[in-house]
Amino acid sequence: MGVSRQQAAENRSAIVAAAERLFRVRGVDAVGLAELMKEAGFTQGGFYNHFKSKDALVAAVMEKAMQDYADSPNAGSVEKQAARYLSSAHRDNIEAGCPLSGFAGDAPRMTDAARASYARGLAVYLDRLAGMVATEGATAEQSRRDAIATFNQMVGALVLSRAIASADPDLADEILNAGSSTLRSTGTNE
Repeated sequence: MGVSRQQAAENRSAIVAAAERLFRVRGVDAVGLAELMKEAGFTQGGFYNHFKSKDALVAAVMEKAMQDYADSPNAGSVEKQAARYLSSAHRDNIEAGCPLSGFAGDAPRMTDAARASYARGLAVYLDRLAGMVATEGATAEQSRRDAIATFNQMVGALVLSRAIASADPDLADEILNAGSSTLRSTGTNE
């Protein structure tokens, strides 16, 4: 007896969710199909019932991750956004953290389709952030430039803090705190 369309869709979603978790924690290239399918609760042979290749799966993961991030609630002000983004809780929750920072290292090696999803997700987030940083009298271009600069600071601090969190927790926290403090003092957080 075959699998219903609904069950097939649920199985595909389970594979994408397992892949997203593993890819975020270990990186796309470090995850094999056998491990991935085991994590999802299926046999390796079942993979090709849902995806024609690992690259197709990576594109599906990027599309889902970026859509989920675009659909996430707005944090309100830049100050609130930076405080959440540059928290130790966000840094330590790689599996569910920001996909823009989480997949930044993998993105250059992804297929065109996956990179296009990543780029669309980044553009959507920057548009949202530009609305938060916009000040009275600023042009749209100035607000976008400020949003890009702000996000660069946030991602840089997060990535550096994650890179050393287990080796030097105090420095990792110092990096997050400095990033957050700098964003508060620049005036873009008003």
